[in-house]
Amino acid sequence: MTVIFLIHGAYGNPAENWFMWLREELEKLGHEVIAPRFPTPEDQKLENWLDIFKNYEDKLDKEAIVIGHSLGATFLLNLLEKNKAKAMISVAGFSTLIDLQAFDEINESFIKDFDWKRIKANCKKIIIFHSDNDPYVPLEFGENLAKALKTKVILIKDAGHFNEKSGYTKFPQLLDKVISITS
Repeated sequence: MTVIFLIHGAYGNPAENWFMWLREELEKLGHEVIAPRFPTPEDQKLENWLDIFKNYEDKLDKEAIVIGHSLGATFLLNLLEKNKAKAMISVAGFSTLIDLQAFDEINESFIKDFDWKRIKANCKKIIIFHSDNDPYVPLEFGENLAKALKTKVILIKDAGHFNEKSGYTKFPQLLDKVISITS
């Protein structure tokens, strides 16, 4: 049994998009899935998210898998500077402001000069999914994240922001990656 964290993004919640489907599939396989609810957009600050995550910190260890959607991936970068995990999966992730005021204002506290070497030392396996038509986080942001983490982008064509609006209520490619990590 592996502990798997699902971290939602800005304006999101742990019951949206493909989260519930993925949770059910992983629990059927015997894994423990933790999907905290973080404050967004009101009170969305890194400090507040870290306070909520303290309730689960004891489950984050070198055998855990962390999955972040959008800002959730940025949150995980902050966590992995100080904590170990077996693997991180970023879905539509980014590490800089994305030049959209409605997001940049509430995402700002999550963004910094990340210690990429430390993140890589704390998490050896990093997988990045990105789309070629994301309306919020263009592909270049995923490519920049992949370059900083010395990995490659798994490009999913026409996946938008990997959200329900883009037709993502299931995400089999992501499930396959988790299964390959836990096997």
